[in-house]
Amino acid sequence: MKKRVLNFVVVAGVTLGSVACKDDKSNKVEPGEAQEAAVATEEAVTYEIDTTASTIEWRGTKPTGEHKGTIAIQDGTLSATQEEITSGSVTIDMNSIEVTDEGMDDKDRTSLENHLKGTVEGKETDFFNVKEYPTASFEITGVTEENGQKMLQGNLTLKDSTKNIQFPVSTDIDEEEITLESETFTIDRTNWGVNYGSKSVFDNLGDNFISDEMELTIKVTAKRAQ
Repeated sequence: MKKRVLNFVVVAGVTLGSVACKDDKSNKVEPGEAQEAAVATEEAVTYEIDTTASTIEWRGTKPTGEHKGTIAIQDGTLSATQEEITSGSVTIDMNSIEVTDEGMDDKDRTSLENHLKGTVEGKETDFFNVKEYPTASFEITGVTEENGQKMLQGNLTLKDSTKNIQFPVSTDIDEEEITLESETFTIDRTNWGVNYGSKSVFDNLGDNFISDEMELTIKVTAKRAQ
């Protein structure tokens, strides 16, 4: 079976969460060097990701509040046996970054979305710079189990940086469909060069900083390829 790459990311989150500033340490990711992508086994079946039923949710915080939203999955595939996902790739559409804060004024919402995307003149490189980096990616490198919890491992590429991460997931696999949902986990956006408003990078920000840590939750549905 053809090797695929899980092209995946986030937030201001997909690193989108970068707009965040809360110090939630639960399921905190410790990134490592990029690893070799997993290769589908001969008995594995290919499933195509249903982009209409899949999404990435992000949440970010700062001293004055928080923001949350979604990023769409552009395309991707998963390969799996009856028991386990063996490989896969997902591409994330960074132009799809949305802010979903309740009660937010439409003008403010659009302004924040554009800032995260980097479509505001003079602020292109603050966050995700979608003109230069229109997609993010995640490629599966393995699946393990820790203390009875399934952990998905993969290379997360945001902008021009790739790091290997792992996070807890639950999966349901049958002949026609795979569903995968992660627990909420956090990444440090500065590991991928998203440094805007980071007090670990810049001095004298006072309370005008944005948390380095962003929360992500991934929900994927994939249908058996025809």
